[in-house]
Amino acid sequence: MTASRDGPTLTHVGTAWNDAERVALVALLRSRPHGLTWPQITAEVDRRASASALWDELHPPTLLDGDAEAPELAEARADIEAWRTADLGFLTFLDDAYPAQLREIHDLPPVLFHRGTLMSNETGMSVVGSRAATPRGLDVARTIASGLVDRGISVIAGLAAGIDAAAHVAALEAGGRTVAVLGTGLRRYYPAENRGLQNRIAAEGLMLSQFWPDAPPTKHTFPMRNTVMSGYGRATIVVEAGEHSGARIQARRAVAHGRPVILTDLVVKANKWPGELLDRPGVYVAGSTAEAMSIVESISSGAAEVDALLAAAAGR
Repeated sequence: MTASRDGPTLTHVGTAWNDAERVALVALLRSRPHGLTWPQITAEVDRRASASALWDELHPPTLLDGDAEAPELAEARADIEAWRTADLGFLTFLDDAYPAQLREIHDLPPVLFHRGTLMSNETGMSVVGSRAATPRGLDVARTIASGLVDRGISVIAGLAAGIDAAAHVAALEAGGRTVAVLGTGLRRYYPAENRGLQNRIAAEGLMLSQFWPDAPPTKHTFPMRNTVMSGYGRATIVVEAGEHSGARIQARRAVAHGRPVILTDLVVKANKWPGELLDRPGVYVAGSTAEAMSIVESISSGAAEVDALLAAAAGR
């Protein structure tokens, strides 16, 4: 494995990985020995194919330690057991069930918590935009979400008020699947008015969070959430957004991840920031919902061709 400036390039997926390794990874992420960042810890764990090995290197035993487990490890072990008892799904980046599409991005989250049903190789697209959405923006979000469901594509959004909530609800009402990626821990309800929607998505779709279960919202967690949304989906569709919207951050992250971005004319006409992206490969502007869905179909057919080629290569 080689570690990039921003994060790891994984080479050890599928190696032996057990609860002792998960415990060591959680303890490393919490204690951040020697000031290591989460991406650095992820890269070093992958290089060794072992979190326990990295822990032992950074915490060499002494004669005074005896056989007692380090307090950080004991706390991590107790927490993992408690999460499972509480029916919280917990994955690390080297678990086989960890979403394969997130392994494609350099800034992947080292841990994920989930409620609901995980699907392997899920095909989804993000529908994102402003919390203070206009009536037209909400209508566009609902139409696009329903169109994705009609095409067998999961609707991914961030459970925020406005565009995100409209997309989630439209997907559920159309009988489709929706994935909510949170900017808080899974035990939090934010915003409070979406509590019922959050519970419904957990029952009928999937809730994902890269944060510890009780983590509160902060100004840093939502951009991090947008990064995961970009990596989890095949593409990002920005319906309506302001100059400083989180959707703007996600569009930029999607370009960095090599994921297509569809911007509606609502976004392009109202802001300056889309001008930075319009000449980038894979960035499209849709003047209508019909045009947006035509672009979606083009992206989907191209992705299907790539998947078929990869499957054929794997079979040889």
